[in-house]
Amino acid sequence: MTILLQPVILSGGSGTRLWPLSREKYPKQLLSLVGDDSLLQATVRRVQGLPGVELTEPMVVCNEEYRFVIAEQLRLLHLSGTVVLEPCVVMPADHVITDVTAFQKVVSAGAVLADQGAVVTFGITPDAPETGYGYIQAGAPYADANNARLIARFVEKPNLATAQSYLTEGSYSWNSGLFMMRASVWLSAMGICRADILATCQAAWEQGQTDGEFVRVDKAIFTQCPSDSIDYAVMERIASSASQDSITLPPGVVLPLSAGWSDVGAWDALWQVLPKDSNGNVSQGDVLLHDCENTLALSEGRLIACVGVSDLVVVETADAILVSHKDKTQDVKKIVDQLKAQGRSESSIHRKVFRPWGWYDGVDAGERFQVKRIVVKPGGTLSLQMHHHRAEHWIVVSGTARVTCGDKSFLLSENQSTFIPLGTTHRLENPGRVALEMIEVQSGSYLGEDDIVRFEDAYGR
Repeated sequence: MTILLQPVILSGGSGTRLWPLSREKYPKQLLSLVGDDSLLQATVRRVQGLPGVELTEPMVVCNEEYRFVIAEQLRLLHLSGTVVLEPCVVMPADHVITDVTAFQKVVSAGAVLADQGAVVTFGITPDAPETGYGYIQAGAPYADANNARLIARFVEKPNLATAQSYLTEGSYSWNSGLFMMRASVWLSAMGICRADILATCQAAWEQGQTDGEFVRVDKAIFTQCPSDSIDYAVMERIASSASQDSITLPPGVVLPLSAGWSDVGAWDALWQVLPKDSNGNVSQGDVLLHDCENTLALSEGRLIACVGVSDLVVVETADAILVSHKDKTQDVKKIVDQLKAQGRSESSIHRKVFRPWGWYDGVDAGERFQVKRIVVKPGGTLSLQMHHHRAEHWIVVSGTARVTCGDKSFLLSENQSTFIPLGTTHRLENPGRVALEMIEVQSGSYLGEDDIVRFEDAYGR
């Protein structure tokens, strides 16, 4: 019998420890850190082709901030799926799994157990006394399933001595945060363990709306939902109910998973999973290394040159450079905290900003002016808008632009330009089949992105 499986991918989180590549409005699950796919795309791909399982289109639960980028990344995989917009999502789709075959084998085994009514989680076989992860203790064998064990208990992130004892004892695994169960089983368990959370979520869903390709839950209701993790709310109750016949909860089962798993929680973790040279160095982009060891150097544009260093992390982006000792990468979040406290944009956005119609890159800026490189994808259209404090000059570099300026509409081709006066209603569109690339020069007394009055918008902003 073929089992129907619905992948549900939680794509939230800010990934502050991977700054400056990861930002609040473009977090690490959207980045291509290992291979060509983003971590989100890799998550979707690794369940494709599961033996004995029929997959539905994925459901991605994400924050509104990332909705258009996520939809575009799914489109590039030739998938549509359902994108559910939650006002507050905190669990990221940011895992790396290097052995997809081993992963699929264990997940297929888990699907059989879940189909029989168990709530299945996957425990990562530990190879070190890791203090940054929670742990699962395996109990008695479960039925006749190979390697499956009843969950004895969940434990919090331990200190080093406790983590070493877990590794030595042998019945503990890292808590991956991956779960599999029948929807009806999970709803029943939620009703028993946390009826208040279930009721709030159901009400938020029922009062939600479909917005094009997105499903929006009701924000006012959803924000009233009690905040609790899956482990606390349900899984610990399931584990502790194994000997309590009065509680009719499903069995909780843990399957061991050895598949090159990492949550890529910081730069040292990324260094661990990426290919290295003979001296233990990882380099990507325009990087030159001499007499270096165990160093991670990533460049998005400018040349990085390292001489005679070891155990360093050097990350270059268009607007920021990080240099950190590899043992201190957990503290990168403290730099992000400082940036936020100072109100600096580098904490939340990149110089290159993605929009549903394409992207723009802030090339240069000074007092009363800024220059942007704008790329509009075929068929893309910006909102019909107006600015109170700035005028704009547009120069087409390649492609064709349809321009609305006041009551006029006209086409511009390569090397042509136009001027948008302050206070004039305008719109930019790409009617062609190739990307439209242009340079925009803004001038005025205030140049913030919040100086936009939208009259019409194809993307519901």
